[in-house]
Amino acid sequence: MHTEQPQMYPDGVRREIDVAQYGSLVELMNIAFTRYARSRAYRFMGRSFTFAQVDAWSRAFGAYLQSLELTRGDRVAVMMPNVPQYPIAIAAILRAGLVVVNVNPLYTPRELEHQLVDSGARAIVVLENFAATVQAVVARTQVEHVVVASMGDMLGVKGHLVNYVVRRVRKLVPPFTLRNPVGFREALAIGGKLDLRRVAPQPDDLAVLQYTGGTTGLSKGAMLLHRNLVANILQSAEWYVPALKKVPPGEQLTFVCALPIYHVFGFTACVMLGMHMGAMNILIPNPRDLKALFAELRGVTFHSFPAVNTLFAAMANHPGFDSVNWRNLVLAVGGGAAVQSGAAELWLKKTGCPICEGYGLSETSPSVACNPVDSTSYTGSIGLPLPNTQIVLLDDEGGRVPPGQPGEIAVRGPQVMAGYWRYWERKDEAYKYPAPDGFLRTGDVGILTDDGHYRIVDRKKDMILVSGFNVYPNEVEDVVSQIPGVLECAVVGVTDQGTAEAVKLVVVTKADGPSEKTIRLHCQQNLTAYKRPKIVEFRQELPKSSVGKILRRELRSAK
Repeated sequence: MHTEQPQMYPDGVRREIDVAQYGSLVELMNIAFTRYARSRAYRFMGRSFTFAQVDAWSRAFGAYLQSLELTRGDRVAVMMPNVPQYPIAIAAILRAGLVVVNVNPLYTPRELEHQLVDSGARAIVVLENFAATVQAVVARTQVEHVVVASMGDMLGVKGHLVNYVVRRVRKLVPPFTLRNPVGFREALAIGGKLDLRRVAPQPDDLAVLQYTGGTTGLSKGAMLLHRNLVANILQSAEWYVPALKKVPPGEQLTFVCALPIYHVFGFTACVMLGMHMGAMNILIPNPRDLKALFAELRGVTFHSFPAVNTLFAAMANHPGFDSVNWRNLVLAVGGGAAVQSGAAELWLKKTGCPICEGYGLSETSPSVACNPVDSTSYTGSIGLPLPNTQIVLLDDEGGRVPPGQPGEIAVRGPQVMAGYWRYWERKDEAYKYPAPDGFLRTGDVGILTDDGHYRIVDRKKDMILVSGFNVYPNEVEDVVSQIPGVLECAVVGVTDQGTAEAVKLVVVTKADGPSEKTIRLHCQQNLTAYKRPKIVEFRQELPKSSVGKILRRELRSAK
């Protein structure tokens, strides 16, 4: 029997808010461009850009797109890392009445071709470093127009260091041949001589096609409407109130945008939320280059750092970490994958700012739940549902499970997608949404705790069955992450004749890290017998997605 959630919301955070304050992302952006015109919107390689500049550039680029005779609702793909052209392109596409298709620039030709064909994109904006991938597939897609950007496009008069970096990057650009490509700056010049025709998208118009990671096959496009994204921006802004009150008056709110913008977490929690709040985003094009990341942050005041567990851990363990001033940090939000306690404890020790773990999906724009941002320690849970959001836990038959029992997380709220792109054409079970009751079944297993918080147990498909007992990899990984010297780890199930499946641990350690014997002893002290790893494998690195999520499926398929 299901009981109502005994949730205690933080002071100053409302359970219900008006999520229809803006009719569309375009209205939200137009207000921001006027309200914050003189404030800095982005910083990149030491150069800052104001909201007024982004306004003007996006108007010009939007007018250029309209001149291509793209019609309202046409899809435009964007294939770039975190460079200034990305948020400019996003604003332009939406203001022109078109739909953004976010594309991972590290995609292989096969992956890119699927996304372009499936979305029916008629145009693509790509950084020249990845144009060769577009060349390999463009003839087999509906793409008619290609705009090619360069790292130095928006940097204007550059210093010696910036010139040096841009030259180095351009040397790494693979040669490519495309039919009639247009440079990004050329497109701005053309559009600057034209008028952007005013478009007023409706709340139920499609804004973004956000493709899922494709962990169960070909990736699917989550249809995020204008009202879905507006709602999630406002929900997040409401949730962050207690932390952001700590920002001194007169000091511009500043985010570190190390999350890739093509991922929905970075798209909403950095670019769009920053737009709504008049915040500056420090754009980090390659967060895996920790030396460059620390160099970008050195001497800069920032307040919010959303990231994934692997980045938090890698940064906190890096010798350059202490070269950055973390004293102004008031909000560190973890998402994309479970935050492990070892990384959370080290981060708190080094910054004094706890990681507030949240939870979301591409299909929910993305945020569903988060820990209170005035928390003083890592909780191990995903916290509470955001305002206007319902979470229920379901058994395999669709019935609700009682508190304390694991069940599949199902979500209902204004941020939940309209459905999967072209779902009406599919007979695949994976495309079965929307559900009649409006709840999205996530495939994640969770538990409702006594204090009304939710805790993620694991993905249903990642659960390991050992002699009839369920083993959840997240639990084992969290235990191992607490061992000093462990940098990262992952747990998967492997076939075992005696127990059906066995637990395999793959671990990356420091040079002087723990031995296999130490790891096994720690697991023996902290895990019941059937949960302990039968196999322990040491590696130099773990396979990860572009956003930093460890790819268990690749570990399972490895010989």
